[in-house]
Parts: sequence; structure tokens; C-alpha cells
Amino acid sequence: MKPEEIMEMAMNSGLPSKKAAQHNLWWLQAFAKLVAAKEREACEKEVENALYGQEGCGKAVKAIRARGEA
Repeated sequence: MKPEEIMEMAMNSGLPSKKAAQHNLWWLQAFAKLVAAKEREACEKEVENALYGQEGCGKAVKAIRARGEA
């Protein structure tokens, strides 16, 4: 996720100013990475549960994991 996207989301969540978002950008980026990793993990589990044993399941899970490596 780009820093600009993180700052925009921070502003939309109630941070009082762009300056506050810029000042805390390092923390916001770290937090965004943790949230994204947790969401990818949940998506992987959902795909595995929904498609277990079906063709393409492994490929879908690998694609989700790859998003975290980009």
C-alpha cells in the first residue's frame, strides 16, 4: 500500500490533520502491514475452507500469499 493511501485512510478514520498523519506515517505503515497480513490470512483460510480439494484451491491461496510479498 502506498504511503498516500495510508494517509488518506488515516484522515478518513478521524486523524485531525494531514500533518498528524505525516508525523505518524511510520507507525501507520507498520499498522497497515499488520492489518493487511491478518486479512490475507483470513482470506487464505476462507478459500481453503470453501475450495478444499477442488482444482485451483492451491493456486488461489498462493495468489493471496503473493500479495503480501509484493
